[in-house]
Amino acid sequence: MNDQHSPPAGDDGMPEFGPYPPGPDHLGFTAEEIDTSRPHPARMYDYFLGGWDNYEVDRVAGDRVIELHPQVRDSVRANGAFRRRAVRAVVATGVRQFLVLGIGIPTSPNTHEVARQSAPETRVVYVDSDPIVATHARARLANDPGTAFALGDLRAPKAVLDDPVVRELIDFDQPVGLLIGGVMDFLTDDDNPAALLAAFGATLPAGSHLVLSHSTYEPYEGYAEGRVDEAARAHVEEVYKSATTPIALRTKAEVAALLGPFDPLEPGVVRVPLWRPDGPVPGPQELNNTIFYGVVGRKG
Repeated sequence: MNDQHSPPAGDDGMPEFGPYPPGPDHLGFTAEEIDTSRPHPARMYDYFLGGWDNYEVDRVAGDRVIELHPQVRDSVRANGAFRRRAVRAVVATGVRQFLVLGIGIPTSPNTHEVARQSAPETRVVYVDSDPIVATHARARLANDPGTAFALGDLRAPKAVLDDPVVRELIDFDQPVGLLIGGVMDFLTDDDNPAALLAAFGATLPAGSHLVLSHSTYEPYEGYAEGRVDEAARAHVEEVYKSATTPIALRTKAEVAALLGPFDPLEPGVVRVPLWRPDGPVPGPQELNNTIFYGVVGRKG
């Protein structure tokens, strides 16, 4: 366990977070139970972001992905910026509660922090099926009033929606912001992700919004020199096959097919830097190197 990054120390010389002791309210692994024999997608994503919650095995796998796609770090940062813009846009419609599915290891600013910049009364429940993520999320996200974490699986919509933690904070008679983290990238076609999103959408009232981003392998349509590098794609998929969960890359059309009852808001399904940018727009080559699509949909 000594190969984990050490978090920055606070003024008293102690780490700003962790370790997380077990207890009756502790959902997740103790330090001794964390599997560091295989790379973990959430810890790899944390590594791409320059975070501290990863191990040598995650960094080795992450470096293999970076070698194949050097722009992956810029892509994950662009994805985070999209989510922040999307949350602000949804809050601007009057939504004051969010259900966040598949959060990964929490990285500030989180959804509740972004939403409360303009609407301090916003309530947020974070949900993830991974006990490793739960270890971090319970420690960092569940202590603020109006914010909670529930251990649940996107593949079991009814169980998530009926969870007492979710029901305590989310009023399903009022519009909800449903934010899907990177979890869709790890659902296969056999999981029927469109049906899963439709099940969540069926419970939410009119005026609810979906925020979705998803990784892709296809080139940006506005870049004439863009090509699918099948060898690089196969190698990236092999890296994740060696991890705890394989990755499922999808095309723009496949991402659009996941929206179910949510009608996409302008500009639709686009490379994440193009969704209502609040700064300079990248050029075609940079967009081609951005591996995420983003979309916000509204239930009518």
